[in-house]
Amino acid sequence: MKKFISLNSIAVPLDRANIDTDAIIPKQFLKSIKRSGFGPNLFDEWRYLDHGEPGMDNSKRPINPDFVLNDPRYSGAQILLTRRNFGCGSSREHAPWALEDYGFRAIIAPSFADIFYNNCFKNGILPITLSSEIVDSLFSYAGQISIDLNNQTVKTDNNTYTFEVDPERKRRLINGLDDIGLTLQNESQIRSFETEHFAKFPWL
Repeated sequence: MKKFISLNSIAVPLDRANIDTDAIIPKQFLKSIKRSGFGPNLFDEWRYLDHGEPGMDNSKRPINPDFVLNDPRYSGAQILLTRRNFGCGSSREHAPWALEDYGFRAIIAPSFADIFYNNCFKNGILPITLSSEIVDSLFSYAGQISIDLNNQTVKTDNNTYTFEVDPERKRRLINGLDDIGLTLQNESQIRSFETEHFAKFPWL
């Protein structure tokens, strides 16, 4: 998992509340259990004018010119700015996979669905909860946003906002530790146990 320490980017303003995981990555794309390859189908039903299916050449599909992700001004943006209850609906982990694969490293919203919120941390995405009033002000701001996870701040040209994050989740993001990486911190102890265990029970 990629480390998250700080980030400077403009934000993609997705001005909708209650965006569910089926909108983030529609159900027909859930056949794969790999974490990569979902970015081109992020927000597929809003992003394209036709119906998407796995294996399609997305470069040849008609795009929706009115959808914010297709606006050239936000090309390469790594921050998603959105409204309350982002990531509601089913618990599919494919949703943060798609967001991360597209290039988003942070999401700012007034609130998140619990399971989606937890899955973001497991996949290297920082979900930041700020008040509705602050989010409103960010929607009217078009400049660079600086996120500092160590100091837990979001900065614009004129304002600095602080956010809360669980200390252990913060540690894992800063060090790039997903669940597998966290387990591998104890690799030497695991190997020692396995050696002793198989010596004692060689028939296993």
